[in-house]
Formats: sequence, C-alpha cells, structure tokens
Amino acid sequence: MSFFRSVARSFQLAGYFVRFGTELVVRRPSTRQARAEWLHRFASTALCGLGIEVEISGKFPEQGAVISNHLSYLDIVVFAALHPCVFVSKAEVADYPVLGWMTNMAGTVYVARGHGGSALKARTGLESAFNAGLPVVFFPEGTTSNGSGLLKFHSGLLSQARAAGGEITPAHICYHLGEGNGSATVTEDVCYWGDDVILVPHIFRLLGLRGVRAEVRFAEEPIAFSVDADHRKRAAQEAWVAVGELARAVMGTEAVHHF
Repeated sequence: MSFFRSVARSFQLAGYFVRFGTELVVRRPSTRQARAEWLHRFASTALCGLGIEVEISGKFPEQGAVISNHLSYLDIVVFAALHPCVFVSKAEVADYPVLGWMTNMAGTVYVARGHGGSALKARTGLESAFNAGLPVVFFPEGTTSNGSGLLKFHSGLLSQARAAGGEITPAHICYHLGEGNGSATVTEDVCYWGDDVILVPHIFRLLGLRGVRAEVRFAEEPIAFSVDADHRKRAAQEAWVAVGELARAVMGTEAVHHF
C-alpha cells in the first residue's frame, strides 16, 4: 500500500462526492429509478477513476432480487456500478460516514433487526422497488466475512422478497490484488469484517492498493425453490447452496463451509 496513493485517491474520491452530491442537490431525483440511476453513475465513475476493475460472469437480472455473499462495503459500490438497483441493508449502514449518505440518497431499504414492524417495512420497500422495475440486491448473511466461506443465511429478508413476488437470482463476489502491494491481503485490506476494524482507516488503506479487481458471477437462472415462502429455513438453505455453487465455480471446492 502506498501512503501517497491513498492521499491522492482520497482527494479524488472526495471530488466525486462533490460532483455527484451537487448533482443530487440540483436535480433532486424523486423516483426510485432516478435515484438508482444516479447511484449507478456515481459508483461506475468512482470505480473507473480509482482503478478498481470489475470482471463479470453471467448477466445482472433486470428484475427480481439478487442475493450474494458479503465481504465489504465495496460490494455495494460494485453491484451499483454494474446496474441501477436498490439495496436492502441493515439499519446501521445509514450511520456509516459517506456510505450511509450515498445509500440513503439512493433509496436503500433499511432493516432494523428485532424492531417491531421491520419485516413489514422491508416488504413494502421491496414491493415498491419491484413495481418500479428495479432489481433489489441484499446479502442474506447479514454481515461481512473474510471470504473463507459462506456464513449461515438469515431467512427473514429472503422470505419477504419471495412474498413480495420477486424471483431470487444468486450471485457471488470475490476480490483479487495485483502485485506491488507489500504485505497487504484481500482478507485484511479489501474485505471489511470483524468488530475491531474501523471504517475510515480501512478505506484509506484500500485506496492505496494497486490492482484491486472484483469478480462477480451471476447464476444463469433464478433459484427454483422446492418450498413455498412460509418454509423460511428450508428456503434459506437452498439459497445458501445456490450461492455456494457459484463460490465453488470461482474458488474451488474448499471455498464453502457447511451450513
């Protein structure tokens, strides 16, 4: 990691926020489609300008829900850069510096675990996005990991997405680093996980890395669940298997832990 590269790219990233933030204030997009398009342009411009490459296998679905493993805050930027979409995220993300503002302005559906009415609010937000013709992206693990395997999938959002009438397409994301990064690793310097990691210093380190590449793979077809939306745990297992199959295709047979 280069300190001077981190500083230069930090100023560059700040410039993107000024540019697109000003556009947001001036144009005031009021529809989900307009906000999703704004985030898409913001994310794709930032990734390109910062030299973060994205390799895609398969096609981002035009509608329904996309579920993926979750490694970093960078996942949100990558998926947004690929296609206009709406995210469903834990409520804590709304308080993240910079990222919280970006996702809030983009119409993210926030879910507060353990709060009454959260599931109903999530379904309402999902239905609104589906009706607007936008794909919805969420991460059933509910938290980030170091990429060594898939965590257990939570069934709540999955069941709400199915109840809202959306097909579920699995996806998988992983990251690679180029040469010249010293002791930096994908696990510690690209993935963002663990209770002791502080967001802003992590972003600063990430911006100093060379040759960051995201690899995203989409399944060819939505998941054909064997049970209805009321059988939440079984559906979560089937979704976990579907994402795990994509992980094995990218990273080999040791990439997925048992459910």
